[in-house]
Amino acid sequence: MPDGGHAGHRARLRERLLNGGAEALADYEILEFLLFAANPRGDTKPLAKALLARFGSLNAVLNAEPGAIQQVKGMGEGGAAALKAVALAARRMARNEVQDKPVLGSWQALIDYLTIDMAHLTVERVRVLYLDTRNRLIVDHHVGDGSIDEAAIHPREVVRKALDVGATALILVHNHPSGNPEPSRADIEITRRIAEAGRLLGIVVHDHVIVGRQGHASLKAKGLI
Repeated sequence: MPDGGHAGHRARLRERLLNGGAEALADYEILEFLLFAANPRGDTKPLAKALLARFGSLNAVLNAEPGAIQQVKGMGEGGAAALKAVALAARRMARNEVQDKPVLGSWQALIDYLTIDMAHLTVERVRVLYLDTRNRLIVDHHVGDGSIDEAAIHPREVVRKALDVGATALILVHNHPSGNPEPSRADIEITRRIAEAGRLLGIVVHDHVIVGRQGHASLKAKGLI
């Protein structure tokens, strides 16, 4: 396609982006647009489609490591950085919807934040969200990577951290890289142990949320705690 054709195509994409709704552009067209800055004159459609073919989805492309992105023929540091910036902006936006608000009253915003931040991970990550008396987030503590057992989550240490930061409640969070968020027996057992340890010191375990690419699971909603 000559330069004039590229310019016309980009102008049409820009118009649809600015004037259309949430579904104005297909996934590959969103990637095309993001890559324009790194490739100001070339045709970015084949590259956008190659990225989707390599990683499987728009979400997976945006959350891929820059090194892996650059292994796709035609992708350089500029393009990888453009995609990384969008992923970072999405996480910041989601986190801002959670900060300084009662978490239990902003539950969907919390789930969106955790999903954006964790659903794409290829390792299991364990976090504890410590909350104040108004259920606002005090600390989002990264406990460790690995399974619930491998991360060596000790109930007393989780509760001690709550006392250290002045928390009165907490939410356990981890992801399942398999994609299926259904809780395992180990997930349920560690949750009950932490809840029991917390009760002795006035620390409430509101929930244990498991995040996966196929959705999320709440042990509270399932009646397991």
